[in-house]
Amino acid sequence: MDASITIVRIARVLTYLVYAFVLISLVILVLGFFLLLFGANPDAPFSEWAYRSLDRVMAPFRGIFESVQLNGESVLDTSVLFAMIVYGILALLMSWLIHWLTDRLLRLDSLEADIERRQYEQAQREAIAARAAQSQPTYGAVTTSTTYPTGTPGTVPPGNIPSQGNPQPVYPPDSNPPYPPQ
Repeated sequence: MDASITIVRIARVLTYLVYAFVLISLVILVLGFFLLLFGANPDAPFSEWAYRSLDRVMAPFRGIFESVQLNGESVLDTSVLFAMIVYGILALLMSWLIHWLTDRLLRLDSLEADIERRQYEQAQREAIAARAAQSQPTYGAVTTSTTYPTGTPGTVPPGNIPSQGNPQPVYPPDSNPPYPPQ
C-alpha cells in the first residue's frame, strides 16, 4: 500500500512540474505573439529576451505555417498561434491528470486509514476480551453431562407439563433435574 502511495505522489509531483513548464510556455507564447503582432523593437532588452525565449518554446513548431507580414514590422505568426493551441491542450490534459492523481491519492490514503482503523478496533476488541477473561473468577474446569430420561435436551418429560396442572418445575437443559422415574 505504501509503495502505491509513493508512486502516485511522485507521479503527481512530476505532473505538477510539467504543468508549470506548460503554463510558463503559454505565457511566453502569448507575450511573443503580441510582441510580434505589434512589431516590438527586437533590440530592446525585454523584447530580445522574449524573442529568445519564444524561439526555445517554438522549436518543435517552427516552419509549420508561413508568417504573414502585416504593415511595417508587424508579423502575424500563425505557428505561434498553433503552438499556443497545442500547449493549451497539453495544459488541460496536465490539469486533468493532476486532478486524477490527487483523487487517486485521496482514495489510497482513505483506504489506508480505514485499514488502520479496523486494525485498531480489532486490537481494542481483543484487549476488552482479554480484560473480561482476566476479571472473571475461575473455579476450575466444570464439565456437565446430562442424561435425560426421555426426549431431547431442554424438553420436559411426558406428564410433567406445567400447563396441565402438574406442579413439577421445568429445569434448564444444563442442570441435572431430579426427574421422577417413569
